[in-house]
Order: sequence, then structure tokens, then C-alpha cells
Amino acid sequence: MATLVIGLGNPGGEYASSRHNVGWRALAELERRGRFGRERKEGPSKIREGSVDGLDIVIARPTTYMNLSGRAGRHLTAKLGTGPEDAIVVHDDLDLPLGRLRLRRGGSAGGQRGVRHLIDSWQTQDFMRVRIGIGRPPPGVDPVDYVLQAFDPDERERLPAIVGRAADAVVAIVREGLEPAMNQFNRAPDD
Repeated sequence: MATLVIGLGNPGGEYASSRHNVGWRALAELERRGRFGRERKEGPSKIREGSVDGLDIVIARPTTYMNLSGRAGRHLTAKLGTGPEDAIVVHDDLDLPLGRLRLRRGGSAGGQRGVRHLIDSWQTQDFMRVRIGIGRPPPGVDPVDYVLQAFDPDERERLPAIVGRAADAVVAIVREGLEPAMNQFNRAPDD
């Protein structure tokens, strides 16, 4: 059975380069590396089925706004006959420095509204996450505004490596399981 990988983001061109959409960028990197069929609508998501390194994956981008991501998650797990515990959710995280990854299963939403809606919709916290650090906003900048802003030029230079590492983490989870992937990716890239 293919692994469901849900990237959180906001639809619409005005959000494409925002910090909140870094999860979608990681999905784009997976697509670049693999072989995937045409994108199609599946409930409140756009999905592509295919493989990366011989591993079967279904990539999903909710077409709702971030804070309603659970609609897509609930529909997809029901449609694909899989449980939330087998899904991997890739999303931005304000509480991690830019580029830092944190892989885990379960836990709170930590203020991430898309994750909060998934927890509420699935009625469980028991799903795997690839959290991609985007850093805290500068003093005086509202976190809601910060996540909807584009990365600054210095950050943009680092983005290919960041999303590449996030894609590596997803592949490692699918291939080896969460624990080995956590041991590999839950440390700073320089460690």
C-alpha cells in the first residue's frame, strides 16, 4: 500500500512563496525526484500517485486553507483505506530555527492551525510529522503575518537544501520507519 504524504499549505498564487507553504515545496521536491501520474482532484485535495526510489507514495495538497486541512486528511484516509497513524504530514514550524527538521509521531499542534485541524478531524494526535523550521518572527512582527510572508533573500538561498533534506526525511520514513529516520534527521544538519 502506498504511503500518504500530506503537505500543508495555502492554495493560491499569493501564498506560493510564503513560509507557510514550505510543506508544499517539500512535496514538489519529492515529485521532482520521482515518477508520478497526473495530478487529480480527490475531495478537498489535489493528489498525485507515484513512486520515489521504488517506494509507493501518494502526495496530497489540501485545497482548503491551512486551518481547514483536516477536511482533506479525513477524506483521504477514508478514501485510501488507511489510518491517520500511517500518514506523514509535512509542515512549517515557527518554533524551530530555519532549516531545522523535527520528525515525530503524535504530540500537540504547537500552534500550527493546519495540524490542529487534522488532530480535531482525525480525533487523534497519532500521525507522523516532518516539521520544517521557519524560525520565529522578528520582534514586533505578528506570527500570523510572518508565516504568510515570503522568505527573505538570504532564506531563499537556503531553501533548496532545506526542502531537499525534508524530502530525504520523508523517503527515510517510508523506507526505514520513523525511528531510524528520527535518529538521522532530528539533529542539526551540521552535526
